[in-house]
Amino acid sequence: MSEVVLEARHMKKIYNYNTSNEFEALHDINFQVFKGDFVAIMGPSGSGKSTFINNISTIDLPTAGKVFINQKEVRSMSSNEIGRFRYQNLGFIFQDFNLLDTHTMFENIAMPLSLAHVGKDEIYSRVNELAEQMDIAHLLNKYPNECSGGQRQRAAICRALINRPHIIVADEPTGNLDSKNSSELMKILQKLNSEDGVTIVMVTHDPLITSYSSRLVYIKDGNIETVLDKGDLTQDEYF
Repeated sequence: MSEVVLEARHMKKIYNYNTSNEFEALHDINFQVFKGDFVAIMGPSGSGKSTFINNISTIDLPTAGKVFINQKEVRSMSSNEIGRFRYQNLGFIFQDFNLLDTHTMFENIAMPLSLAHVGKDEIYSRVNELAEQMDIAHLLNKYPNECSGGQRQRAAICRALINRPHIIVADEPTGNLDSKNSSELMKILQKLNSEDGVTIVMVTHDPLITSYSSRLVYIKDGNIETVLDKGDLTQDEYF
């Protein structure tokens, strides 16, 4: 039986709780991600998909219910414990890259290790190894605004992978990329999933991007409406 690495039980998210403007963005969500999954989350604008991924990945905390990552219940942890847990278990990729323009590409990639107090030699070794794999080793001394969108997204992937996470959380990772760079990014993620066993949970609005996943979760009005497994389908059939 597959190992559950991420689970939501009766998860709810309510904004402006106990006020006249109270809004329930997520309704009683029950959901599991298994080790080695590649899950795509889709839904119309305002459906709650970004709220969903934020609340299952410690970026935000649900108003009610429970979230478990590697069998640890997130809401029972202190903020320091959650921070340490993120460094050890999760890697994040965002649509706008979230690179700091005042830091070099090397410094941006190394940041999670610096925050985790990893030694300088180990940081240097890991950053250079990943940068070589992502074909951006020649850019490490440049600043993000000196690099293309595709190069910045590759740096963001390096930063997400630098702490060797078990789970990658990606929110519209191709949103600011052209079709060529989008395709390259998805092949990188697919390879990480299939060859290295990295579990991926990704929000996207694009059915073509979804076709790289192994499971689709469709959210509408704060509820999981449909779950579709790729199974033995080809990528074209799944698309």
